Amino acid sequence: MTRTYRITLLPGDGIGPEIMAVTVEILRAIGRQFDLAFEFQEALIGGSAIDATGEPLPEATLATCRNSDAVLLAAIGGYKWDSLPRSQRPETGLLGLRAGLGLFANLRPAAILPQLVDASSLKREVIEGVDLMVVRELTGGIYFGEPKGCFADEQGRQRAFNTMVYREDEIDRIGRVAFDIARKRGKRLCSVDKANVLEVSQLWRDRMTLLSSEYADVELSHLYVDNAAMQLVRWPKQFDTIVTGNLFGDILSDIAAMLTGSIGMLPSASLGSEGPGVFEPVHGSAPDIAGQDKANPLAQVLSAAMMLRYGLDEPEAATRIEAAVNQVLDQGYRTGDLYAEGMTLVGCKAMGDALLAALESPIPA
Repeated sequence: MTRTYRITLLPGDGIGPEIMAVTVEILRAIGRQFDLAFEFQEALIGGSAIDATGEPLPEATLATCRNSDAVLLAAIGGYKWDSLPRSQRPETGLLGLRAGLGLFANLRPAAILPQLVDASSLKREVIEGVDLMVVRELTGGIYFGEPKGCFADEQGRQRAFNTMVYREDEIDRIGRVAFDIARKRGKRLCSVDKANVLEVSQLWRDRMTLLSSEYADVELSHLYVDNAAMQLVRWPKQFDTIVTGNLFGDILSDIAAMLTGSIGMLPSASLGSEGPGVFEPVHGSAPDIAGQDKANPLAQVLSAAMMLRYGLDEPEAATRIEAAVNQVLDQGYRTGDLYAEGMTLVGCKAMGDALLAALESPIPA
């Protein structure tokens, strides 16, 4: 029996429409194989929304997203909108989408594909075999804490301040997500904080330690964020699953992303307690190559695989897409960001065609 899903597409800006077009074709192909039907609805976000409506996240877009089973986002932003006031910038639309959908858990995998191990700036012996997941709390912490602002003091000097704050229930819910993910992976969870100097981090550590009693099969460890950043570069294979707050997670997930050598390969998922999740590549909108058929669509395609796995509970379809990505890399196809001598240089559309061909062919033994 056909299973039908309503998917909201947010192509956004820059290379977004190009990589989204490839991904839609991949989803249609995988739907035919696994008896899945996708009802796609497209909406505006980011710079394209600003140009059309004056707002980075129109209310109509948020309503469309809420009325879907999952949201697939491509990329937002670009030089064109950098000079706008902060409240009107494309990135504000992304924060509004996360808050509006209650997306508190961001999943950022960083796995070293064997075909791309030499793309990393780290030595092969350091990077080979890395497969980790960063679980970042997404709607609390210093990015959303109140009060915040900027004011002139008694001497007329400008002063700005932000508040880092977490409630115990916010920590507990991201902790449970992280423990559950670690349980399905290598059963090792590293909680990252700055408990030696921050009261909010001390609460974070206390709650994670308390939660660990519910997950006796998962080994919990703790690291201060500065040491965690160093360890990610020194010996990343020591990590399986990492959980941390919004600010620290923003930084550490980007460090983990660059272990792989190219953020053009990395997907992400943002999940809430209920309702649709948002699935997007971690790279930006790359306005310098937009419209030139040079973009790497693989992170967007892998984000669709995460959507199938974590958002729609279709793990077999997700695994088939991931196998197709591995197959085209084995065949030597590379977009410009991954190209090396001896490989076959292709553009965005041609990479999509190669993926479609791989989906139609048997999986190599």
